[in-house]
Amino acid sequence: MIVKSPIDLELTINSGQTSQPPWTLNGDTYSNAVMVDGEPLIFKVAQSGKYLDFNLDGKKSLDRLKYIFDLDFDLDKFYKYLNNREELKDMSGFCEGLRLFLAPDPFECVISSICSANNSIMRWTKSVSQIRKNWGTQYGNYYTFPKSSDLAKAYLDEEDEFNSSDIQDIRECSNNLKSCGVGYRAPYMRRASEMFTDEMDLFEISSMSYDEAFETILEVPGVGPKVADCILLYGFNFREAFPSDVWIKRIVSYLYFDGKDISVSRVRDFGMEEFGEYAGYVQLYMFHYARKSGLMSKLK
Repeated sequence: MIVKSPIDLELTINSGQTSQPPWTLNGDTYSNAVMVDGEPLIFKVAQSGKYLDFNLDGKKSLDRLKYIFDLDFDLDKFYKYLNNREELKDMSGFCEGLRLFLAPDPFECVISSICSANNSIMRWTKSVSQIRKNWGTQYGNYYTFPKSSDLAKAYLDEEDEFNSSDIQDIRECSNNLKSCGVGYRAPYMRRASEMFTDEMDLFEISSMSYDEAFETILEVPGVGPKVADCILLYGFNFREAFPSDVWIKRIVSYLYFDGKDISVSRVRDFGMEEFGEYAGYVQLYMFHYARKSGLMSKLK
């Protein structure tokens, strides 16, 4: 089934958005297990010209696919917006077809965003994939992300696993969070899992205002402003979020402030005010434009 919404599938899936690790690639087809009405379905997508070739044709599956790849977002309208702004007009040419890669499971986005802090894309995606294998549910060759209630029971490290299990040799302990390569983030992840099991309803966040959702997510250990904005953008499609770190600060400073040293918090406020409903997309395009155009190397 051809889904006629333009997208660059490879660029979108491998763009490092913290919603989830990249889907499995086999030949020219990307695939993953996606829950639809509580049942796992294997989604397979491939590039077909400017569009996607999708293996399923049911309305609910199609709606899910459109959500994950944000296929209802009007890229042409967005490109006109970019092209009418001097600072942004070159970005669509470097990032054509790039879309938000939204989380089928918001809880996975919470954990992967915590894992991404001060971490490389390769390392956090490997860690999140291992968490799926250790505590998720297997469907064929695929694993869904564990529920918060299951991850809340995970051992923190080898010592925790050894002291709380029947294992006789600590060297055999490999079913703990730190064994997934998450390092100091392990306690944050387990505490977040406990909070979303016993104290917070994750699914209420989507019905909140942006400001209320932002303050709620900031209560989670290991979540600062940048990670909170990543969670809201990639996990809940709050497009007014403008995740800001040192790289976005440098790009915004170069484009809008003559290279002056400005704070990350000011950059975030500027992005949200300047770009409004397009803030999340502008941030996404800014980062990839800087990488692809060579601007990033000038800013180091």
